[in-house]
Amino acid sequence: MDIGMTLLGQMISFAILIWFTAKFIWPPLMAAIEERQAKIADGLAAADRSKKDLAQAEEKVNEALREARTKAGEIIAQAEARANAIVDAAKEEAIVEGNRQKAAAQAEIVSATTRAKEDLRKQVSSLAVAGAEKLIRREIDGNAHKALLDELAAEI
Repeated sequence: MDIGMTLLGQMISFAILIWFTAKFIWPPLMAAIEERQAKIADGLAAADRSKKDLAQAEEKVNEALREARTKAGEIIAQAEARANAIVDAAKEEAIVEGNRQKAAAQAEIVSATTRAKEDLRKQVSSLAVAGAEKLIRREIDGNAHKALLDELAAEI
């Protein structure tokens, strides 16, 4: 065989291989590559969307936290105001109750004083009557009179 025929046979074989590759191997290979590129592009787009969604979610969370903190501050302020109001009301009730008890105690003191004065008057009158009885029973004598009066004064 000669080199020309071998070269021609190799060229024909090579041409058939190129045609076969271009016809049957290249299109499915390119389709697979294009499909893979599309999947990669979709994955990148999904990653970008995820980043945007994450940023939006973080923003919403931060906004919700701000609102919650604001609301918590308002609730705390309301609770403090309510507590102050309750304390003030309790103070006022305590003052009113104290005044009422003070008035009752003063009335009781006045009543007890009046009873004590009445009891004292009764005792003094009893002593005066007793002293007068003793004076009348005895004979009228200046020294005895004076002794009885001194005794009555000592008892009072």
